[in-house]
Amino acid sequence: MLHSPGLKAAGRFYAFTTRHDLVVKLPAARVTELIAAGAGRACDPRGGHPARQWVRLTPADEHACVAYLQEARDFVTREERR
Repeated sequence: MLHSPGLKAAGRFYAFTTRHDLVVKLPAARVTELIAAGAGRACDPRGGHPARQWVRLTPADEHACVAYLQEARDFVTREERR
């Protein structure tokens, strides 16, 4: 995904890493919340067109990283069931 190896569930990508960030797919409202709280940054791979359901994160520790990954996986698998 976006030139990086990624994680997939239900046939959909939900996370990948860059050199410095964990990038996860979440509901747009959650992405907005994380950005507003200063915990995340917009994922803007094309420059000027942020991905609405993707957020760049720098988790504080392994536990935070796992929590974000689980949240993203839950989101894409819930989407698939609809």
